[in-house]
Amino acid sequence: MPRRKTHAAHANHERWLVSYADFITLLFAFFVVMFASSNADRNRAAQVSESVKKAFGPGQTQRVIAAAAQPKDAAAVPSMPTLEALRGSLKVEIETGMVQVSVESRGLVVSLKQASFFPSGQDNIDVNTYAAMEKLALQIRSVRNKVRLEGHTDADPIRNGRFPSNWELSAARSVAVLNLFRERYEIPASRFSVAGYADTIPIAENDTPENKARNRRVDIVILNDTGEKEEPRALVSPVPDAT
Repeated sequence: MPRRKTHAAHANHERWLVSYADFITLLFAFFVVMFASSNADRNRAAQVSESVKKAFGPGQTQRVIAAAAQPKDAAAVPSMPTLEALRGSLKVEIETGMVQVSVESRGLVVSLKQASFFPSGQDNIDVNTYAAMEKLALQIRSVRNKVRLEGHTDADPIRNGRFPSNWELSAARSVAVLNLFRERYEIPASRFSVAGYADTIPIAENDTPENKARNRRVDIVILNDTGEKEEPRALVSPVPDAT
């Protein structure tokens, strides 16, 4: 009986499609799971956000976000006091004419009227004004800005046993304010500079008693960045303040 010829089995070149289909199925399942997880996280985040809003109350969320976005050391750098803050703190003194608060290109200026703070022709600060000076000290201590203390007089010449001219008197009043801030309110002296201008920078004509009284003042200038640029810089490390 003749033998039947046997034919070699044909190789199956399409088996890879099975593995590929399995891979695609697994990949599809993976992305479905990831999509479902992301939706769950989004819902959970929305729930957390809503809880935070309720906890902080209306208007508080934006402040919390802004605070979190600041550099860690931003809170350690106090900002320049505002005109409104100074006026609010010195409301009584402004209304009674003891002080005047204004804004200049170099910073905030608080003018102490001589008639309220100093006896005529003297440089000792009236103790009855210490409450007002303490308010100013709190404002100055809350920031890091440099402060210039500038003494001014009217045009009437002075000659007494202590001050031979208005130059010495105006400078001495600036130093008296410095010493009060430094000794009583413990503000470092390195924060300050002092100047005496005598009658060279009047803010009114020296033609009436009222105008002369306006010129007799000590200006406390809380310097902004522009004002501080005009201040001299130390070339070596300064000696630490005794206070």
